[in-house]
Amino acid sequence: MKAYNVDNFAVLIGIDWADKKHDICEHPTGTNKYHYTVIKHTPEALHEWAMDIKQRYPKQKIAIVCELKKGPLIYALAKYDHLTLFTVNPCAVAKYRQAFTPSGAKDDPSDAFVQVEILTLHMDKLSVIEPESAAMRTLSQLVEYRRSLVQDSVDLSNKITATLKNYYPQALEWFKEKDTYIFCDFIQKWPSLTAVKKARKQTLLDFFESHNSHYCAVNNARLDSIKNAMPLTLDEGVIVPNQMLVGVLITQFKVLLKGIEKLDKAIKSAYKAQQDKKIFDSLPGAGPQLAPRLLVAFGSNRARYNDAAELQKYAGIAPVIERSGQKMWTHWRYSCP
Repeated sequence: MKAYNVDNFAVLIGIDWADKKHDICEHPTGTNKYHYTVIKHTPEALHEWAMDIKQRYPKQKIAIVCELKKGPLIYALAKYDHLTLFTVNPCAVAKYRQAFTPSGAKDDPSDAFVQVEILTLHMDKLSVIEPESAAMRTLSQLVEYRRSLVQDSVDLSNKITATLKNYYPQALEWFKEKDTYIFCDFIQKWPSLTAVKKARKQTLLDFFESHNSHYCAVNNARLDSIKNAMPLTLDEGVIVPNQMLVGVLITQFKVLLKGIEKLDKAIKSAYKAQQDKKIFDSLPGAGPQLAPRLLVAFGSNRARYNDAAELQKYAGIAPVIERSGQKMWTHWRYSCP
């Protein structure tokens, strides 16, 4: 990875970002001057500012540091060749500020100034944001969004489980896996024990068959359990509101499941186009979900990691050793991507 120093740049800029505006501290190298400005968070304002900087420092490189690795601000600035983007850990900025401002005073312009100071003194220790290829960035976003949706589905599944336990716990025994269409459709069709007990045996069997549940032993066990099941409660004040809530949650759950399926197809297509696919497919335990995530972690830039230890630290599997006096202890990394 290319090493940078302050002399490579005409100006160092710190940006304290926000949703609606960004506070900027501009420090021309070789001077003691600091200029402060505020720009709106709009594509037009960011473009106008980037072009103004380019005109004031023609054919020169400009270093920008902020507390982001991705997001709208990074996406907007990464397209300009004259800008080199550095990222600094927000915790580092906060601790630096606290070290020299014991009172706890904080302001957006001062945070931008702190970032410039860190960039000036420790540029060699900061990471440079080097955009991957469009194909790799697409795969990276898809993998990240899928992971987020899967977590949402887990949270929603837990809510459905908790609600069914209030009035209809038998349904949880009949279907061990909740993230399936057969479970969702069953609850939508028969949202209470009273409703499913009214269903004919053949109707239930046809339902199971239509959802590819062909094991006779499993289906018969469900039918026997439905026949012999006893309601947890007959209180309409409990059943009605919980039944309504389950209906809403199940509708959301099915939308999530369909969304995850669409992302899986898109990930499969994007991953298939990568040249290194065979390498990551050959790794032990790397299935259709893990292999694309591993590829994204490595990226297409093979100079991204200097050695295996750097990748271990990035993944969080490298142990951390702390020493103080005669004591020494080892622990897992507290924070990693």
